Amino acid sequence: MLRIITGTAKGKKLKSLEGDSTRPTSDRIKEAVFSSIQFDLEERRVLDLFAGSGQLGLEALSRGAGSCTFIDLEREAMEIVKENVRICSFEDRCKYLVSDWRNYIRKASGRVRYDLVFIDPPYAMECCADAVERLARSGLLERGAILVLESGTECPDFSENPDFEVMKSTHYGKKTFVNILLYRGGEEE
Repeated sequence: MLRIITGTAKGKKLKSLEGDSTRPTSDRIKEAVFSSIQFDLEERRVLDLFAGSGQLGLEALSRGAGSCTFIDLEREAMEIVKENVRICSFEDRCKYLVSDWRNYIRKASGRVRYDLVFIDPPYAMECCADAVERLARSGLLERGAILVLESGTECPDFSENPDFEVMKSTHYGKKTFVNILLYRGGEEE
């Protein structure tokens, strides 16, 4: 069962899609991620790029983020996201778009900026590194933005990328890698 762990919507039970088209983040991983960024959430503009049920964006809103844009390719997933937003009473702080993640990044470029981005695609996609690179080039990231990546077998290495500082890189079991990155975005050396 999906739920909001803490904050203004603490304990709210969330819905998820039937089947395996989405893979919800476990409470253990979600708690570890939010423990790592808990002091960096207040009024952040969040992008939940592979929304699924919307649980990561909703957890961020519950903990003080200012707004969240949910992107998912599946219309059924977006209906679940909207229902979960209603359950948490966050309607006035959310935007939704049924879109491919690459198209969203391309079309939104220069129109909005985000402080916190969740990149949690279906593991078989192995597109976290690509998504991070596209976001860095897009102008969608504020300097100091935090990117949270959850992936399966893909374990991208960002240690050599000057645009990012690796805040945390860990794995949970054999199938889940989590990276938390800080976007330095062209800072002067």
